[in-house]
Amino acid sequence: MNVTQILTLPFSRSGGWKELQQRKYSIATLAWLVVLPMSLLPPIILFYVGTHYGDDFLPGFADKQWRFITTVLFLAELLTFFIMGWLIHAIADAHRVQMSYEDAYLLATVAPLPLWISSLALLVPDWRVSVAVILLALVPSCTLVYHGMQALCGRDDDDVVAMSATYTVMAVALLAWGLLIAMIWAF
Repeated sequence: MNVTQILTLPFSRSGGWKELQQRKYSIATLAWLVVLPMSLLPPIILFYVGTHYGDDFLPGFADKQWRFITTVLFLAELLTFFIMGWLIHAIADAHRVQMSYEDAYLLATVAPLPLWISSLALLVPDWRVSVAVILLALVPSCTLVYHGMQALCGRDDDDVVAMSATYTVMAVALLAWGLLIAMIWAF
């Protein structure tokens, strides 16, 4: 799979989704080779920002227990991956949309990639830039869910059942993302 195909994933259900699906990645492979390293990115950067920028980044930022917060965040991200894969499959099944567990976990792996990458914006010592970039990353993340559900289920663009399942997955994913963010600020 080349870079152009990867970049088309959020914009088309025909981009590279079928090629990803045909590779038949196991859930363990996705977890070890993609989810684990990418889940490390936000906690590491957040720890760096919290310990190096501190109150310059945001008032009260330096006083937090960053070692504890980032460890819990990392573990929560891993748990979220496993829960989201299961939920995507359950939602597809409830809507009577055919999707294997492997495809559900493939979608649970690919969809948060923009959010993980957007954590790099934390390196800019201005919280407004970070918030803007992270909120902008929600757009491709949601479109990955939208086009991924259609492609991995083999549905048409205007299939109402697939759209309903997609919006349910997006709602649950946004709720999980919001809980992760709230967890950071709670500590």
